[in-house]
Amino acid sequence: METSDQTTVEQLDTPSLLLDLDVMEQNLKEIAQFAKQQGIRWRPHIKTHKCVEIARKQLAYGACGITVAKVSEAEVMAKAGIRDILIAYPLSSPLKLQRVAALLPLAKLTLAVDHAKQAELLDQFFAHTSAVVDVWIKVDSGLHRCGVEPGAETVALAKEIAKYPHLRLQGLFTHAGHSYAASSREEIERIGEYEGQAVAESAAWCEQEGIPIPHRSVGSTPTFRISGRQPGITEVRPGNAVFYDAIQVGLGVATYEQCALRVLSSVVSMRPHERLVLDAGSKTLSLDQGAHGNATVKGFGHIVGHPELTIQRLSEEHGVVAIDRATNLALTDRVQIIPNHACTVVNLFDRYVLHRKGVIVGEWRIEARGKVQ
Repeated sequence: METSDQTTVEQLDTPSLLLDLDVMEQNLKEIAQFAKQQGIRWRPHIKTHKCVEIARKQLAYGACGITVAKVSEAEVMAKAGIRDILIAYPLSSPLKLQRVAALLPLAKLTLAVDHAKQAELLDQFFAHTSAVVDVWIKVDSGLHRCGVEPGAETVALAKEIAKYPHLRLQGLFTHAGHSYAASSREEIERIGEYEGQAVAESAAWCEQEGIPIPHRSVGSTPTFRISGRQPGITEVRPGNAVFYDAIQVGLGVATYEQCALRVLSSVVSMRPHERLVLDAGSKTLSLDQGAHGNATVKGFGHIVGHPELTIQRLSEEHGVVAIDRATNLALTDRVQIIPNHACTVVNLFDRYVLHRKGVIVGEWRIEARGKVQ
């Protein structure tokens, strides 16, 4: 619920995690419009925000369901009333499958499969229940993390899954996370095009073998507007696009003005013309400078409105900032920092402080922070 007593963000203690609702809602509107224009579905990954209220916002803007990475995230979201959840992470541990089974009365769950032995273990587990579980095959479109190769290898796994009475193959999906290492817009375009083709063509191969594939899902934040246009794709799953961050700006995917998430921090120490120290260290900003080889960011976050400053190094509670030229900042002054990687920063906080044009309008809990099992 939003409220307002005209308190501004500058009156907060620091460090605080600020969420600009106007910017976030515009980001959601643009994703929803893209999906509608393409005639496809939108299933955002909540690992970025880990917040029930934001998941509800995404559904209100037209998302068909959500994506999670971990069973513990699914538990939070299902218990909060989210009814359609893809767990986009290979599961075979009986401990985790027991937790999945406990959630089946609450939500429609879809599980990821990328290995024949994993499919066998899933079927063996669910044979002891009355469930028939929906599964999607993870296809490797170039990240070389999880997933089977497109084409023949995907078809072979699909045929294996079709043998099992407690599994129901419903889709293929991929994640082109290697787009974060792209050095140009042209490279992102190539990665996104292949991402969509890898899934759509693999689905066509499966269907030629008599195995229907109703869902064909793609979409890292840098590529979803490219892969989502490929013929045969039915769904996109951007996560970071709810907020964007300095990495996305560096990739040319977003502007700083589209970054909805910022860390409010204070100057706690300084040596004029040399350095200053902020109360935002690695336990606030994280040490993340980009996954999969990304090299588009400078320092450990972008200090808004201060091009003369670079967050040069972090210790746990200190952000040491190099002063490249004269700055007007003084002791106790506040700055806002756009994180390099929003997802890792969110996982360090308990709550968002919500604002519209700098006026605080409420708070939202980050219920799934720390949920890594």
